[in-house]
Amino acid sequence: MISVGIDVSKEKSMVCILKPYGEIVQSPFEIMHTEGSVTKLANKILELEGEVKVVLEATGAYHLPLLSIFLDKKIFVSIINPLVMKKYASTSIRKGKTDKIDSIRIANYGIDNWFHLTKHEANEETYEELKFLGRQYSHYIKIKIDSKLALTSILDRTMPGIKKLLSGKRSDNPMKDKLSDFVEHYWHYDNITKLTELKFVESYQKWAKKNGYHASESKARKIYAMACSGIPTLPSRTPSTKMLVLESVRVLKEVNKTLYNILSQLQSIARTLKEYETVRAMNGVGDVLAPRLIAEIGDVKRFHSVSALIAYAGLDSPPYESGAFIGTRRKISKRGSSLLRKTGYEVMKCLKTVKPTEDSAVYLYMLKKEAEGKPKKVAKIAALNKFLRIYYARVMELQ
Repeated sequence: MISVGIDVSKEKSMVCILKPYGEIVQSPFEIMHTEGSVTKLANKILELEGEVKVVLEATGAYHLPLLSIFLDKKIFVSIINPLVMKKYASTSIRKGKTDKIDSIRIANYGIDNWFHLTKHEANEETYEELKFLGRQYSHYIKIKIDSKLALTSILDRTMPGIKKLLSGKRSDNPMKDKLSDFVEHYWHYDNITKLTELKFVESYQKWAKKNGYHASESKARKIYAMACSGIPTLPSRTPSTKMLVLESVRVLKEVNKTLYNILSQLQSIARTLKEYETVRAMNGVGDVLAPRLIAEIGDVKRFHSVSALIAYAGLDSPPYESGAFIGTRRKISKRGSSLLRKTGYEVMKCLKTVKPTEDSAVYLYMLKKEAEGKPKKVAKIAALNKFLRIYYARVMELQ
């Protein structure tokens, strides 16, 4: 048996080839992540006599060039969790760290755990694309939150109180935002107070009709009263004030547009999967959360049991016993997909809002936990555990 340990880094990797008892087949050597270099390594591995297994750490995207070529060449590849490798390396007394030492350690890990190595199976292209889109969607959600905070910070100095007046029910059209549209048109209280109340009411109603909002006269009068009583701390006469306000609005609108495009692509791809309608029909899951859930979970067949899915979400609570002591107040491990937990938590919040009357096992379980005195967040996490078990069972029925 031969273990090929690869310490992966950006654009290059260090490779070491070992046999049992520390016999070195090839001392650590460096390869670049180019097609020629990786293909040459793959051919070298195929020429080795005996059973060969390649071991490398999961590194986000850095290991993907190697993985794609190795899988094409039908080479056994095992991808190890970095935390597992870190704990394995910590057993050494001397803590030196270089790329060469790391490649030797990874190769040694392959020898020591030879019969426990699992072969990496590539996901279907559809699931991989969904996962990538889902991660990008979450990335832009964070940007949207930061953009809204930045706009709010500026409005507190140019139009204090306006956000509370114009906040209301979210539009069905994600591209529309009443506050952003209003601020883009008026951008400072001085632009309101220079008009008479009657003139502003007429101007507001004309703006509202043009942009598809309710042209409320009472709302216009409230805005005018607030503009007259408010104290802006950024002057309108400064050119940078208008520029900053309008740029903040523009960035927020661009982010909303990007999110809409990504979500549309997510939905169109997810609808091609046979489990989409089943997942979409589950209580608390809508057109937005269904593709995001499928994107994070992927193909359920890759989980050998529902417990593996629960562990992947980081919702498992490992037992803790020592002698006569048995731990009962255990917390979830949180060693799993934080994005799946976040998406699942959003589903639980939707359940609490919708209050379903049919097929409501998860919702009733959440209420039961709250009635037992559990904090609301703890009850939602417990209900999410049950939700994922039902998800696994229903989707597996389709396979």
